[in-house]
Amino acid sequence: MFWLLFTLFMVACFSAGATGGLFPPGAWYRGLNKPVWTPPDWVFPVTWITLYICMSVAGARVALAEGNGIAMAFWSIQIALNALWTPVFFGLQKIRLGLAVIGALWVAVLLGMIALWEVDTLAGMLFAPYLLWVTIAAALNASVWKLNPEQAA
Repeated sequence: MFWLLFTLFMVACFSAGATGGLFPPGAWYRGLNKPVWTPPDWVFPVTWITLYICMSVAGARVALAEGNGIAMAFWSIQIALNALWTPVFFGLQKIRLGLAVIGALWVAVLLGMIALWEVDTLAGMLFAPYLLWVTIAAALNASVWKLNPEQAA
């Protein structure tokens, strides 16, 4: 049962991640001013694949546990917000709105991590790298907004 659930959570994660293929960064993003600490392009797919595996393991573990309702609700909210950010930021090219979405995502990941932790400690721990990465992504989004005021208007 675990592997079936794991597969379903991976499908959800990769569906959210597929928005990156539908709305790639492209010339618009390459033309923006970015902070010097912006990770190189290859870091993003490697990081997301790793995080999606961790998120799927966490989801599958908690889905099998008693009292998982709140944790599963936060898991669902965070993956929806995860899927929303790319079309907003890259598709619509809305830097400020992207920051609002990623801010909501950060809160959902934090609360999800806490809820997962209460049901299964390892599941909560598996969300910690995700929270770190969303923190970095939010800081990058905020920096792009600050460095490109004309694009963010």
